Amino acid sequence: MSWQTTLGSYKDIRLLWVFLMGCSSGFPFVLIGSNFSGWLTDAGISRAEVGLMGSVATVYAINFLWAPLVDRVHIPVLGAKFGQRRSWILSMQVLMLLLVLSITQVDPGLGLWLPGVIALGIALCSATQDIAVDAYRIDQFAPEEQSFMPPAAALAIIGWWTGYSLPGYLAFSNADGLGWNHVYGLMAVVLVVLIGATLMVREPSSNRDVLQQEAGARYSESNGLKTWLLVTLVEPFADFFRKNGVRVALMLMLFIFLFKIGEAFLGRMSIVFYKEVGFSNQQIAEYTKLFGWMITIVFTMLGSLFNTHFGVVKGLLIGGIAMAASNLMFAVIAAAGPLEWLLVLTLIVDNFTTAFSTVAFVSFLTALTGRAFSATQYALLASLGNLSRTTFAGFSGYAVDWLGSWERFFVVTALMVLPSLLMLYCLRDRFARLPNIDIKSDSSKFTKA
Repeated sequence: MSWQTTLGSYKDIRLLWVFLMGCSSGFPFVLIGSNFSGWLTDAGISRAEVGLMGSVATVYAINFLWAPLVDRVHIPVLGAKFGQRRSWILSMQVLMLLLVLSITQVDPGLGLWLPGVIALGIALCSATQDIAVDAYRIDQFAPEEQSFMPPAAALAIIGWWTGYSLPGYLAFSNADGLGWNHVYGLMAVVLVVLIGATLMVREPSSNRDVLQQEAGARYSESNGLKTWLLVTLVEPFADFFRKNGVRVALMLMLFIFLFKIGEAFLGRMSIVFYKEVGFSNQQIAEYTKLFGWMITIVFTMLGSLFNTHFGVVKGLLIGGIAMAASNLMFAVIAAAGPLEWLLVLTLIVDNFTTAFSTVAFVSFLTALTGRAFSATQYALLASLGNLSRTTFAGFSGYAVDWLGSWERFFVVTALMVLPSLLMLYCLRDRFARLPNIDIKSDSSKFTKA
């Protein structure tokens, strides 16, 4: 594929819709991620408890359990008017809005159970919304439009970081003056804007229903409710293992779980680290949110171009190596103190890492996903990555305490990247010979096998 063709693909209006849905996907992580950590830290909650409270995000690791419902259950009234994907997204956004409004009345200093319950509710809505958003992106492009995978992944990531970084900047830049409860009031306004975006975009056309009917033919010996349950709950997972083979499918799942585990541990403790090392809320807002968002957009576009022309496997290898390097730079900050120029340099490397590796990662998962059950299969694969990012990363605060210093913690997170890189290198040829897709390490495109 030529550079002109690659760049020309970004003119497709569907990529704008993918971007807007990406914004909706990224925003809830502000509510239960950086904002939540900053709020609890300012309230005097210990870093171990902050890290543990972040474990509400474990629901992202298990959302594949109810993903079949997003594929198969039609929401009354909304489903007919807005379509299968948008009706689920809209429903979850409205529920999140109610929860955000309720959190404005909470004081974490009086106890963590109520903030935790509300955060869990937001996480459940967000994890369900993510199922529909990812399926929306996949369904937007026909199987023969494989060249759109990296651009669509890039715009989804740019949207995610826009939805995460700009509201995060708004939150931290006003936290000292307004207080966190009023900041969450501002977040409710942002959510209303995102609901407007959901109403504006167009539902993707898909032959999903036909493909699901064909899948149902495998269970012709059953009928009625039993057939529906088998197609809904069993077939999406059986189809994935059937197309890839059990051994290859399990290897893929292990790689997906391991790839971002070090980055997850770092991300969970980043706000606590910035505060403890001496950076102010204003500096966190300007550098990690606003500046980080801008350079993420640049590197995501570059990552998309690279992965389109040179292949996803190379993109994963380069992104993984960069992940280890960026984690080590945080160790340097821990030793040197709150130097703004060092923070800027570290954020450049870290956001290059995140953008480059995530474009490759999302493209890789998308290529593994079938069209009959796109919500369920993508949720299954993404949940494995979320398992390390949410459940295990919940112990990151305890890890800092146990290791005794931030420097040791960041060195360990860098080393955590290595097993997945070794696995990827050893299996690179095997990945290129998967029966359902062909992701060549030296290829410029995806092709059906």
